[in-house]
Amino acid sequence: MTKIIRFGNFAVTDQVFYISKHSYALVNLKPIFPGHVMVCPLRSVKRLRELNDDESVDFFLTVQKVSKVIENEFRAQGLNVSIQDGPLAGQSIPHVHCHIIPRVKDDLPEIDGVYRELEAEEQDLELQFQELKKVYRSNTLGQAAPDGSENRPPRSMSDMTAEAKRLRSLFYHNNKL
Repeated sequence: MTKIIRFGNFAVTDQVFYISKHSYALVNLKPIFPGHVMVCPLRSVKRLRELNDDESVDFFLTVQKVSKVIENEFRAQGLNVSIQDGPLAGQSIPHVHCHIIPRVKDDLPEIDGVYRELEAEEQDLELQFQELKKVYRSNTLGQAAPDGSENRPPRSMSDMTAEAKRLRSLFYHNNKL
């Protein structure tokens, strides 16, 4: 039986593509760009300072490992690696998470525009997960919760599961890392 992996209160097992001793990486419900993923500790803690030393080392090594694969797979020329540590920093789900966002030249009119996109995503991430949960339970994977950015509608569970499966193969099939 597979252990259920949670992001805050939400089961995300099917969206997970990499697991280490203390951390996991998952695909994003509403990616800013293709390849936008997150890394979280397996133990749900609200703030970075709550991780013990072993969890901290594992978390940041996982961020580094996932970053290498994402950068290569999505042919990124750079990455935004971002942690919003606490509600006043923009964190909406009370579970530490690090966004890894692949970047290419001219992907946004302003290089720093990604932070506005990230802030908009974080503001309603919990609402999006709640709505996706309702949609998933009703077995009608259609439109999920709308938010302020119509350009990035939440993805279906089947789309996220398929992406996670593809990314998982990059870690566990090639043994490149």
